[in-house]
Amino acid sequence: MEAVKEDALGPALEEARLGKGLSREVLARELNISVQALEAVESERWAQLSEGLQRPLARQLAERLGVDPLAFPRSWAAIPGGTEQEPYDPRRERVERLVMGVLSLGTVGLLFWLVVPGPRIPTGGPALKAALPQPIHTPASLPPQAQALPYPVLGEMLPEAPRTDEGVLVTLRALDICEVSIEMEGREEKRTLQISEPWRLRVKGDFILHLQNAGVVKVEVAGRSVSHGQAVGEPWSGSFDAEGRRVRPAPEALGPRPVFPETDSPPDEKSGKG
Repeated sequence: MEAVKEDALGPALEEARLGKGLSREVLARELNISVQALEAVESERWAQLSEGLQRPLARQLAERLGVDPLAFPRSWAAIPGGTEQEPYDPRRERVERLVMGVLSLGTVGLLFWLVVPGPRIPTGGPALKAALPQPIHTPASLPPQAQALPYPVLGEMLPEAPRTDEGVLVTLRALDICEVSIEMEGREEKRTLQISEPWRLRVKGDFILHLQNAGVVKVEVAGRSVSHGQAVGEPWSGSFDAEGRRVRPAPEALGPRPVFPETDSPPDEKSGKG
């Protein structure tokens, strides 16, 4: 076996795995990851992993195999995904606990001050009541205020209409990264969906929706949820008309039905001469 390269985390993880007598298949099944992802970490091919998963996956493997990733500073810093959390600092934890204790005592004191009644404040008698503004009494002939207005109140949030003159409303929400494209009126729009960043747009006329990773995308067209039934990593395409209805592919044309002559006998019986 070749010697592990200095400051190379991936080969060190591979050597630790082989030293424990674990195959890639067994370790991948134990950690509930794919064999391809495990191989990508050991060979440090970070571009083959989903964005944001490189560092957590490398740290998970290092903890399982007993390898300290910080012992390989250059290799660890080259992993995409930003900086890991700061190391544990006991002094900082003590300060945070002290601050939380002070805040808790202050909250209890405030609640005690609000709940326990204090000395009665003198109202000032009739002179103070006369100085206060009196309520305005409206005549009985005036109509009461309407409880339910026919129009929305200014500032009230209203849902978007599923269909308008600008087209049908298409909403795409993703649980992971997914490439999306929409073909409509001789043009095509593409976008990379991110986690918790929905894509809402109006589409006018017939259109075709393409998903590269359909299993992580929720699709709504014209206010209705579209069920595509695809798993993670599987592509999917769907055609829709101008009203947002799903257009199913037409069944294959069947041949003409056989026509039998009208007779009293079944078509497979032979007629005899009299």
